[in-house]
Amino acid sequence: MTGEVIRSADIDPSRLEVELTKSPKTIPPTNQLVFGRTFTDHMLTIPWNSQTGWGTPKIQPYAPLQLDPSSTVLHYAPTLFEGLKAYKGKDGVLRLFRPDKNMERMNRSAARLAFPTFTGENVTQLIKKLVEVDSKWVPSDPGTSLYIRPTMIGTQAGLGVGASTDVLLFVIASPVGPYYSTGFKPVKLYATTKDVRAWPGGTGGFKLGSNYAAGVVPQQQAAALGYQQILWLFGPEHRLTEVGTMNLWVALRKDDGGLELITPPLEDMILPGVTRDSVLALARDHASGKRKLAGLPDKFTVSERNLTMPELVEASRNGSLSEVFGSGTAAIVSCVDGIGYEGELVKVPCGEDGLGDVARVMLREIVGRQTGDIPSEWSFPVDA
Repeated sequence: MTGEVIRSADIDPSRLEVELTKSPKTIPPTNQLVFGRTFTDHMLTIPWNSQTGWGTPKIQPYAPLQLDPSSTVLHYAPTLFEGLKAYKGKDGVLRLFRPDKNMERMNRSAARLAFPTFTGENVTQLIKKLVEVDSKWVPSDPGTSLYIRPTMIGTQAGLGVGASTDVLLFVIASPVGPYYSTGFKPVKLYATTKDVRAWPGGTGGFKLGSNYAAGVVPQQQAAALGYQQILWLFGPEHRLTEVGTMNLWVALRKDDGGLELITPPLEDMILPGVTRDSVLALARDHASGKRKLAGLPDKFTVSERNLTMPELVEASRNGSLSEVFGSGTAAIVSCVDGIGYEGELVKVPCGEDGLGDVARVMLREIVGRQTGDIPSEWSFPVDA
């Protein structure tokens, strides 16, 4: 586990081997889909070894992985994942939404685990091929998509903490129905002052599997109190960080009648969400006048700055709090209508349709780009 010569050979899409399933599965109706429970007929696998570098990419029938019981992933949790989606537009074209950002983040996470990195475009090409092979699995109903889960795990057989000499990159895909099948429903958050999701110098800014398991018990405790999600706070001042597994947004009314959209700075505690980046880009273009978005006020500022829970409580009391929402791949936006904090329910404004003004605009603009209704460089046609 020490002293190995690590080869830098990149993943080569031209070496792809495809083995089609002889037993295709029945695709369930959209209204029967449960997130992450139904998977397509095929998966992509790419092995890596410290001596031989990246191996042959293969698209093969979806099947269980074979792992040695001593594999490092089972003992020390060297594992990372990504989440992106493929959409079928009204024109029948299949599109990926900003896969370059997912590949960029995946490489950052890989480097943090001493895993090999790769050229993102090469893996994107292979993901496109997987989507093409399983194209019949991409639903076309409004709000539906094919969720794609690229993953990397340490597969070296043998105990001992160190960089894994063997790694497997694999990609699986799952058709998903509308996140809000019965309309947008705002959620109530529990602002925990006990549990911490991430801390300076830790791994909160990387999409590692180990970041998620520790949040299960706090989430169960919040649910027992009647809340849908956790609002993660940090430090004695109770700084706002993330909401559940989503990035956090707060909109405040200003004295001049304008609106300030705030999200906590990444530093090294906040996950750099692709949807977060999309909201920031859209909001900044509106604020600068580069591309005005109908539904947002002309006086509009965008801030990446820290905000504390006491400040949010005061904003709720004095009427300057306009809305709070989370952003992420699964839901795009999820609005908040209440926050439990130190024995008090802090009320948050929310529209009758379950969306605040900013969240409503961001949902419209992002979905438009995902489906191809709004032309954008963020949309990557699968057959391109």
